Amino acid sequence: MPEGPEIRLAADKIAKVIEGKQIEAIDVGMPHLEAPAKQLTGRVVEQVETRGKAMLIHFDNQQTIYSHNQLYGVWKTAKRGQLPNTKRSLRLALHTQDKSAILYSASDIGVYQRGELSAHPFLSKIGPDILQADLRWQEVRKQLEAKRFCNRGLSALYLDQHFIAGIGNYLRTEILFAAGVHPDFKPKQLSREKLAALAKQTLVVGRRAYDTRGHTVPDSLSKKLAKTKGSYESVRFMAFNREGEACRICTCPIEKGQRNGRRIYWCPQCQPV
Repeated sequence: MPEGPEIRLAADKIAKVIEGKQIEAIDVGMPHLEAPAKQLTGRVVEQVETRGKAMLIHFDNQQTIYSHNQLYGVWKTAKRGQLPNTKRSLRLALHTQDKSAILYSASDIGVYQRGELSAHPFLSKIGPDILQADLRWQEVRKQLEAKRFCNRGLSALYLDQHFIAGIGNYLRTEILFAAGVHPDFKPKQLSREKLAALAKQTLVVGRRAYDTRGHTVPDSLSKKLAKTKGSYESVRFMAFNREGEACRICTCPIEKGQRNGRRIYWCPQCQPV
């Protein structure tokens, strides 16, 4: 499933095509979107934003298209009349005079009045967005210390969108590695200093993944790895998907486990139990 940084990058791409533009035509692949599509045809897109893993497209008539890619959804852009050659199912296509923004394969799509978004079953319950511009590490620490979160294992907590929205499986591994915290700890078991480090790395790693289009390796090390001319995946992460490989910090082999039904990785020396 795409995580917060990937959804934000997709939103950036979509915004270049439709933000500030009149939508001249809309194609839909889901019956419940047919009536709303007629109301939005001819309207102007004011803003494309993300909240966690959800994308919101706001129109000038105070209506908003909500979409969540879940496992298989993907947004693409194209020149109008030149849709991508794909076997994916078209769910929604927004056409300006010369460009198109197309959503394939997603199943969670709806149109809402903007004032209704605060009561949306997903949006009303999620925590702060990991890429929220004004989010500070002190607020993340407060979340970690909150009664509803402090007694939960970090491996589960860092997948819970109620805690911080936009974190998924690879970010979970990479944030905990960067903070030097084993995934089996609970926030209440960590020292004040460790909680601060974890809160800070939550934002640092999340924003780095966005800025670098999916890399979580620190800049200084990333430049060295680039010289090795390894594959994209081989130089992308510090721990995720690197089972048995040498830790980039201490050379100890990276371990892999299952937590909450998802694979997770850690360094037994850098993240001791």
